[in-house]
Amino acid sequence: MWRSRADAAAADLAVREALRQPPALGPVRLITVDGPSGAGKSTFADLVFARTRAAGVEARLVRTDDFATWEQPVQWWPRFRAGVLEPLSRGAPGRYRRVEWPGGVPVDGAVVEVAVPEVLLLEGVSSGRRSIADRIGVSVWVEAADPAARLERAVARDGESARAELVRWQEFERRWFASDRTRERADLVVHSG
Repeated sequence: MWRSRADAAAADLAVREALRQPPALGPVRLITVDGPSGAGKSTFADLVFARTRAAGVEARLVRTDDFATWEQPVQWWPRFRAGVLEPLSRGAPGRYRRVEWPGGVPVDGAVVEVAVPEVLLLEGVSSGRRSIADRIGVSVWVEAADPAARLERAVARDGESARAELVRWQEFERRWFASDRTRERADLVVHSG
Protein backbone atom coordinates (compact mmCIF):
# COMPACT_ATOMS: atom_id res chain seq x y z
CA MET A 1 0.00 0.00 0.00
CA TRP A 2 1.29 3.45 -0.95
CA ARG A 3 0.34 6.60 0.94
CA SER A 4 0.31 10.06 -0.57
CA ARG A 5 -1.36 13.43 -0.73
CA ALA A 6 -4.18 13.67 -3.29
CA ASP A 7 -2.09 15.36 -5.97
CA ALA A 8 -0.74 14.89 -9.49
CA ALA A 9 2.06 12.60 -8.30
CA ALA A 10 -0.45 10.27 -6.64
CA ALA A 11 -2.66 10.34 -9.75
CA ASP A 12 0.34 9.50 -11.93
CA LEU A 13 1.23 6.61 -9.61
CA ALA A 14 -2.29 5.18 -9.91
CA VAL A 15 -2.15 5.41 -13.71
CA ARG A 16 1.35 3.89 -13.95
CA GLU A 17 0.44 0.98 -11.70
CA ALA A 18 -2.80 0.29 -13.59
CA LEU A 19 -0.98 0.27 -16.94
CA ARG A 20 1.82 -1.91 -15.57
CA GLN A 21 -0.62 -4.74 -14.86
CA PRO A 22 -2.51 -6.87 -17.36
CA PRO A 23 -6.21 -6.08 -17.74
CA ALA A 24 -8.41 -8.00 -15.28
CA LEU A 25 -11.80 -6.95 -16.67
CA GLY A 26 -11.57 -8.56 -20.10
CA PRO A 27 -9.56 -6.06 -22.17
CA VAL A 28 -10.10 -3.28 -19.59
CA ARG A 29 -7.96 -2.13 -16.67
CA LEU A 30 -10.08 -0.97 -13.71
CA ILE A 31 -9.11 1.82 -11.31
CA THR A 32 -11.47 2.50 -8.40
CA VAL A 33 -11.53 5.65 -6.27
CA ASP A 34 -13.44 4.99 -3.05
CA GLY A 35 -13.80 6.61 0.35
CA PRO A 36 -16.34 8.49 2.45
CA SER A 37 -18.50 11.36 1.21
CA GLY A 38 -16.88 14.76 1.19
CA ALA A 39 -13.36 13.30 1.25
CA GLY A 40 -12.41 14.53 -2.23
CA LYS A 41 -12.98 11.39 -4.33
CA SER A 42 -14.50 13.22 -7.29
CA THR A 43 -11.70 15.78 -7.41
CA PHE A 44 -9.03 13.09 -7.23
CA ALA A 45 -10.81 10.91 -9.81
CA ASP A 46 -10.97 13.89 -12.18
CA LEU A 47 -7.22 14.27 -11.74
CA VAL A 48 -6.57 10.56 -12.39
CA PHE A 49 -8.82 10.73 -15.45
CA ALA A 50 -6.97 13.78 -16.81
CA ARG A 51 -3.57 12.16 -16.18
CA THR A 52 -4.72 8.95 -17.89
CA ARG A 53 -5.88 10.87 -20.95
CA ALA A 54 -2.67 12.97 -20.93
CA ALA A 55 -0.72 9.69 -21.11
CA GLY A 56 -2.54 8.93 -24.38
CA VAL A 57 -4.67 6.20 -22.80
CA GLU A 58 -8.32 5.77 -23.78
CA ALA A 59 -10.28 6.06 -20.54
CA ARG A 60 -13.86 6.34 -19.30
CA LEU A 61 -15.02 7.73 -15.97
CA VAL A 62 -18.19 6.41 -14.31
CA ARG A 63 -19.40 7.71 -10.96
CA THR A 64 -21.44 5.75 -8.43
CA ASP A 65 -23.48 8.94 -7.95
CA ASP A 66 -25.05 8.04 -11.31
CA PHE A 67 -26.63 5.03 -9.54
CA ALA A 68 -26.98 5.59 -5.80
CA THR A 69 -29.97 7.14 -4.05
CA TRP A 70 -30.57 7.92 -0.37
CA GLU A 71 -32.69 4.77 -0.09
CA GLN A 72 -30.38 2.56 -2.15
CA PRO A 73 -26.81 3.58 -1.40
CA VAL A 74 -25.29 0.31 -2.70
CA GLN A 75 -28.16 -1.94 -3.76
CA TRP A 76 -27.90 -0.68 -7.36
CA TRP A 77 -24.73 -2.73 -7.94
CA PRO A 78 -26.40 -5.58 -9.92
CA ARG A 79 -27.63 -2.99 -12.45
CA PHE A 80 -24.10 -1.59 -12.83
CA ARG A 81 -22.55 -5.04 -13.08
CA ALA A 82 -25.04 -6.17 -15.75
CA GLY A 83 -25.00 -2.93 -17.74
CA VAL A 84 -21.32 -1.96 -17.57
CA LEU A 85 -18.92 -4.47 -16.04
CA GLU A 86 -20.16 -7.62 -17.76
CA PRO A 87 -20.31 -6.14 -21.29
CA LEU A 88 -16.90 -4.48 -20.91
CA SER A 89 -15.39 -7.74 -19.65
CA ARG A 90 -16.53 -9.31 -22.96
CA GLY A 91 -15.09 -6.41 -24.98
CA ALA A 92 -18.55 -4.98 -25.71
CA PRO A 93 -19.77 -1.46 -24.90
CA GLY A 94 -21.78 -0.96 -21.73
CA ARG A 95 -24.70 1.31 -20.98
CA TYR A 96 -26.81 2.42 -18.07
CA ARG A 97 -29.56 4.84 -17.16
CA ARG A 98 -28.22 7.59 -14.91
CA VAL A 99 -30.07 8.72 -11.78
CA GLU A 100 -30.74 12.46 -11.90
CA TRP A 101 -31.91 14.71 -9.07
CA PRO A 102 -34.20 17.50 -10.34
CA GLY A 103 -35.55 19.33 -7.32
CA GLY A 104 -33.64 16.98 -5.00
CA VAL A 105 -35.71 13.91 -5.97
CA PRO A 106 -34.07 10.96 -7.78
CA VAL A 107 -35.56 10.06 -11.18
CA ASP A 108 -34.46 8.01 -14.16
CA GLY A 109 -32.25 10.19 -16.31
CA ALA A 110 -30.35 9.91 -19.56
CA VAL A 111 -28.89 6.71 -20.94
CA VAL A 112 -25.10 6.75 -20.79
CA GLU A 113 -23.09 4.72 -23.29
CA VAL A 114 -19.72 3.37 -22.12
CA ALA A 115 -17.40 2.53 -25.00
CA VAL A 116 -14.76 -0.13 -24.30
CA PRO A 117 -11.78 1.78 -22.89
CA GLU A 118 -8.27 0.74 -22.02
CA VAL A 119 -8.94 2.08 -18.50
CA LEU A 120 -12.27 2.32 -16.71
CA LEU A 121 -12.16 4.67 -13.75
CA LEU A 122 -14.98 4.00 -11.27
CA GLU A 123 -15.38 6.72 -8.63
CA GLY A 124 -17.60 6.81 -5.59
CA VAL A 125 -18.73 5.15 -2.40
CA SER A 126 -18.54 1.34 -2.73
CA SER A 127 -16.60 1.40 -6.03
CA GLY A 128 -13.73 -0.59 -4.51
CA ARG A 129 -16.00 -3.20 -2.97
CA ARG A 130 -14.75 -6.65 -2.03
CA SER A 131 -16.97 -8.44 -4.59
CA ILE A 132 -14.83 -7.16 -7.50
CA ALA A 133 -11.44 -6.99 -5.80
CA ASP A 134 -10.03 -9.54 -8.26
CA ARG A 135 -11.00 -7.29 -11.19
CA ILE A 136 -9.48 -4.07 -9.83
CA GLY A 137 -6.06 -3.10 -11.14
CA VAL A 138 -5.57 -0.22 -8.70
CA SER A 139 -7.81 0.52 -5.75
CA VAL A 140 -7.51 4.07 -4.39
CA TRP A 141 -8.88 5.14 -1.02
CA VAL A 142 -9.38 8.89 -0.50
CA GLU A 143 -9.77 10.16 3.03
CA ALA A 144 -9.99 13.41 4.94
CA ALA A 145 -9.24 13.37 8.64
CA ASP A 146 -12.18 15.39 9.96
CA PRO A 147 -15.71 13.91 9.62
CA ALA A 148 -17.28 17.28 10.46
CA ALA A 149 -15.33 18.94 7.64
CA ARG A 150 -16.39 16.15 5.27
CA LEU A 151 -20.02 16.74 6.22
CA GLU A 152 -19.69 20.46 5.56
CA ARG A 153 -18.06 19.81 2.16
CA ALA A 154 -20.93 17.47 1.24
CA VAL A 155 -23.54 20.01 2.42
CA ALA A 156 -21.80 22.74 0.40
CA ARG A 157 -21.99 20.45 -2.64
CA ASP A 158 -25.55 19.12 -2.18
CA GLY A 159 -27.25 21.99 -0.32
CA GLU A 160 -28.40 22.61 3.23
CA SER A 161 -31.68 20.77 2.56
CA ALA A 162 -29.65 17.54 2.18
CA ARG A 163 -27.93 17.79 5.59
CA ALA A 164 -30.13 15.25 7.41
CA GLU A 165 -29.77 12.75 4.55
CA LEU A 166 -26.00 13.32 4.46
CA VAL A 167 -25.71 12.65 8.20
CA ARG A 168 -27.63 9.41 7.67
CA TRP A 169 -25.46 8.62 4.62
CA GLN A 170 -22.26 9.08 6.59
CA GLU A 171 -23.53 6.65 9.22
CA PHE A 172 -24.32 4.15 6.44
CA GLU A 173 -20.79 4.63 5.02
CA ARG A 174 -19.18 3.99 8.38
CA ARG A 175 -20.99 0.64 8.65
CA TRP A 176 -20.40 -0.24 4.97
CA PHE A 177 -16.67 0.41 5.06
CA ALA A 178 -16.26 -1.44 8.38
CA SER A 179 -18.01 -4.48 6.90
CA ASP A 180 -16.47 -4.39 3.41
CA ARG A 181 -13.00 -3.41 4.75
CA THR A 182 -12.44 -1.34 1.63
CA ARG A 183 -9.60 0.80 2.96
CA GLU A 184 -7.61 -2.26 4.04
CA ARG A 185 -7.54 -3.56 0.45
CA ALA A 186 -6.55 -0.22 -1.10
CA ASP A 187 -3.36 -0.11 -3.14
CA LEU A 188 -3.05 3.64 -2.67
CA VAL A 189 -4.35 5.76 0.22
CA VAL A 190 -4.49 9.48 -0.48
CA HIS A 191 -5.24 12.27 1.97
CA SER A 192 -7.18 15.22 0.63
CA GLY A 193 -6.59 17.43 3.66
